[in-house]
Amino acid sequence: MPETVAIAADHGGFDLKSVLVPELRALGNEVLDLGTMSGDAVDYPDFAEAVARAIREGRAARGVLVCGTGIGMSIAANRHREIRAALCHDALTARLARQHNDANVLVLGGRLLGPELAKDCLRVFLITSFDGGRHARRVAKLS
Repeated sequence: MPETVAIAADHGGFDLKSVLVPELRALGNEVLDLGTMSGDAVDYPDFAEAVARAIREGRAARGVLVCGTGIGMSIAANRHREIRAALCHDALTARLARQHNDANVLVLGGRLLGPELAKDCLRVFLITSFDGGRHARRVAKLS
């Protein structure tokens, strides 16, 4: 089901974000592009904050964050109570992040993943539902 997805990147993720934005649109989603808009050096916590705020305020249902490795964005995003950000490296981790952890933010490493693998992660993340059941109790403890 199409939804609004907030996406942001720092300079290390700018190139990959530029590939993912059209992919999000091709999949029928509305895109809230929160920057950065160039490869100039910026601070990744500012962009994680922007995506968290968009989700908290209801302007986006889910988010995508990209930095060089994905590690910094994951740390920054998960400081926000309403965020369950998952750093994914392949379609399997993207699927399990949704099924078992009800992740609402996909984090990717722009310097680690090629465009096709990143698009696979994105597609799987967006189409996979949370399994609930035994996982719901654990996820509830996160917030």
